[in-house]
Amino acid sequence: MIADIAEFGGTGDGQTDNSKAFAAAIASLKRAGGGTLKVTRGTYLSGPIELFSNITLEIGASAVLQFLPDMQLYSPVLTRWEGIVCFGMHPLVFTRDAHDISLKGEGTIDGNGNPWWAALRHKKSVHQSCPVEPIEIALAEYNKDLIDQPSGGGGREMQFLRPPLVQFFRCSNITIEGLTFRNSPFWTIHPVFSDHVIIRDIFVQNPPDAPNTDGIDIDSCTNVRVENTTVDVGDDCIAIKAGAGERGLREGKASKQITIRNCHFKQGHGGVVIGSETAGGIHDVSVNDCTFEGTDRGIRLKTRRGRGGAVSGLRFRNLKMERVLCPVAINMYYRCGAKPEDKQALFSLKAEPLDSLTPSISDIEISGLEAQGCRASAGFIAGLPESPIGGLKMEQCHIGLAGHDMVPVSESEMFEGIPETSARGIRIRHASCEFRDVRVMGLGNQEKPFVNEEGAKIKIDMPAP
Repeated sequence: MIADIAEFGGTGDGQTDNSKAFAAAIASLKRAGGGTLKVTRGTYLSGPIELFSNITLEIGASAVLQFLPDMQLYSPVLTRWEGIVCFGMHPLVFTRDAHDISLKGEGTIDGNGNPWWAALRHKKSVHQSCPVEPIEIALAEYNKDLIDQPSGGGGREMQFLRPPLVQFFRCSNITIEGLTFRNSPFWTIHPVFSDHVIIRDIFVQNPPDAPNTDGIDIDSCTNVRVENTTVDVGDDCIAIKAGAGERGLREGKASKQITIRNCHFKQGHGGVVIGSETAGGIHDVSVNDCTFEGTDRGIRLKTRRGRGGAVSGLRFRNLKMERVLCPVAINMYYRCGAKPEDKQALFSLKAEPLDSLTPSISDIEISGLEAQGCRASAGFIAGLPESPIGGLKMEQCHIGLAGHDMVPVSESEMFEGIPETSARGIRIRHASCEFRDVRVMGLGNQEKPFVNEEGAKIKIDMPAP
């Protein structure tokens, strides 16, 4: 079955609320066992939309699907928010417990995020620390046993659990292709507990100062492919996650068998990012033939004590970076979202007792990395004394520092507890590394390409030029 939104009273005048038209059209497709809903020519305003199995939403080249910023429309649903399964605001485009779903076309899905970002900034400016608005109070009641769960810094304590632009929750056989996604209130594209996901030929764009607007968050998913995609956002471009803390360990849902290739990343805090929610484990990730333009970090792994989980089997090949702050950042002292009362243990430089929430990182290969104009340092690699990073191999990697317009070395990564340094080489703490034909250009005469600190175990093989 093929239907056009106009057949159900849809009006693309940029003013009419089309929520009822979308609900009627999708219900008709659901009754028919599936089909395609076409949106052509115009700007269609709507509240939240839910899709079902065997449904394709197709947005034409001259069409924009834009969401109303009335926060009360996005009533609580079970979701995963910053690594914790809880109730959050209804995603703008939502699919749950379904299969064979597609978003495609040449048009745009616009989250109209500015009111959401402004609201968060205001809440933080007045130091709001508990639920205040009706939707926050409702969420707090649903989540009364979860408010103190780990956070990445997005604002769980307020229960202002903003919705992602697109979320697939416990779904399979998902395809997203061709579209532009912009102005998300929170994370932009967020598959959770899902299998067989293809994302290709899309453009994700959020302003560089829009808070927590990750591009694509692959969260406890398997068999995922992202290709020929450009991501230009205000937070991490592509992040791979697997739940946080004890709840994430109990769920035990890894992210694995993930391929990212021929993608372009701009502006974000990190280009391809692992974590910081790592509890379920992240394995078998391949990143090939991608470019990074002005991202804060290029390859970025982030976790800390209390996050749990094992990260292994990561392969990064043939990556080109321009004007990043730091091309490779592997950080087990990630600071964001840590509670003040926990910081002493989380960021201790002494070996803490190993337990189920101690994360581990091993078996990482980086080859064919070319980075020019790096503005903070050539690399940041920091493991835990009780859980050192193991089996990191870098080969044929050539890293050039900018030499001008530099920023402090501390901006290489968001860490806490580790002493500051002025050295701009590849900083290594509590890690076993092999470097073959790894060169750092643009250092001062007295600076070293490898900055070996406590617990560094390195092997260097530098072939003759």
